[in-house]
Amino acid sequence: MRGRHIETFSMYKRASSKDHINGVDRDGILGQSQSGVWKDVAYPSWKRPLPHILVACLSSFLFGYHLGVVNDTLESISLDLGFSGSTMAEGLVVSTCLGGAFIGCVFSGWISDGLGRRRAFQLCALPMIIGASMSATTSGLEGMLLGRFFVGTGMGLGPPVAALYVSEVSPAFVRGTYGSFTQIATCLGLMASLFIGAPAKNVHGWWRVCFWVSAIPAALLALLMEFSAESPTWLYKRGRIAQTEAELERLFGAPHVKSGMTELSKSDRGGDDVDVVKFSELLYGRHFRVVLIGSVLFALQQLSGINAVFYFSSTVFKSAGVPSDIGNICVGVVNISGSIVAMILMDRLGRKLLLLGSFFGMAVAMGFQVIAASDILSGSANLYLSVGGMLLFVLNFSLGAGPVPGLLLSEIFPSRIRAKAMAVCMAVHWVINFFVGLLFLQLLELMGPQILYSIFAMFCLTAVVFVKKNVVETKGKSLQEIEMALIPAD
Repeated sequence: MRGRHIETFSMYKRASSKDHINGVDRDGILGQSQSGVWKDVAYPSWKRPLPHILVACLSSFLFGYHLGVVNDTLESISLDLGFSGSTMAEGLVVSTCLGGAFIGCVFSGWISDGLGRRRAFQLCALPMIIGASMSATTSGLEGMLLGRFFVGTGMGLGPPVAALYVSEVSPAFVRGTYGSFTQIATCLGLMASLFIGAPAKNVHGWWRVCFWVSAIPAALLALLMEFSAESPTWLYKRGRIAQTEAELERLFGAPHVKSGMTELSKSDRGGDDVDVVKFSELLYGRHFRVVLIGSVLFALQQLSGINAVFYFSSTVFKSAGVPSDIGNICVGVVNISGSIVAMILMDRLGRKLLLLGSFFGMAVAMGFQVIAASDILSGSANLYLSVGGMLLFVLNFSLGAGPVPGLLLSEIFPSRIRAKAMAVCMAVHWVINFFVGLLFLQLLELMGPQILYSIFAMFCLTAVVFVKKNVVETKGKSLQEIEMALIPAD
């Protein structure tokens, strides 16, 4: 009830009914309240920040590309570098990258707060270029692991900064839609790695080309960020008022600078307030609950088993008798299709509903995998159920569990702690991701698919219960209303 009486601007200006009837601002559209009553709102243009957001999404594209680049190429890499048949070595090629990502992620909050969002993006591109070059030219396992570690540090830095940047430069009425762009970019990166990696089994040394290709978008990210807008939120927190106003005008237009400054003044006091945020503040006290929610949400996302599918789908398809290139292309198409649907629904159905439906659907899909592994049905039926269950799992993930957590966290964290809190939660993400990549093949051999997939399904159901009890809906709410719902007053 208290939130209804709070006047919010959220980067747009209000117009009177008469003015709106006589003529709508060219950049404006009509908005509808949750009660169904039309209200007159002149929004800033959604087109102005779009180029800057697309540049930022290059980091998410690289994230997806490097997640999938070893999928089709791992067999060729192991043969050429002399560790074929060693599941531990193969797991290290996958998970060393994730270990580097953990390191990059831990420092992402301090880097993005200290240097700014633009410089953080450029810094994440540098180790990706160096690491890809090392992996492409190595003649042994050690060089591959070192290159993957360097790439990982950039991967760990990029996603949390991208989530921050997109939420901070997006108009509120399309924040959910633009927040989905990072997931779509990740899907495109995964698909690109699958398409480019397809000839690896037939063309000797093609896997080296796959690593060289990744240096191109990394170089573009570093170059184009030089011409992109800095986050007004970051500039305001650093006390750079004139630059903040200039970037607000660049992103939203001159008529929206005043309302944008008013919005920023509600969340921040300006100056160097950001420098006094200590790591200990995130682990106890008034911010503990939101950090815990974010950390558990990312942990459950990874414990669902999704990255086991992305890393080792070729192995699973091969065991089911399906050509891995065809199967992986299907995974990529389903993943990006679901992400596009999520983009459309994000600001309509809301974040919480998408999360609940997504995790429940993933549990059902894992149930199909368990049945397929039990040999209850005939051989052909098991084949269809196994492949269909995997594709259904990926589809449900892309509808909610994939795109929502990063966006949701950038909304529920107060701007004062946002970057560092994102770093903590993403660090949890990478720790779980690391062990899934390292141990999946060994656990599959030790436990068998029935037990392992059942465990994944139980984590998905646990996520449903957790989201139902702890996650608040942020659709249609100002950042101030979200903060008041989650953060108790001093």
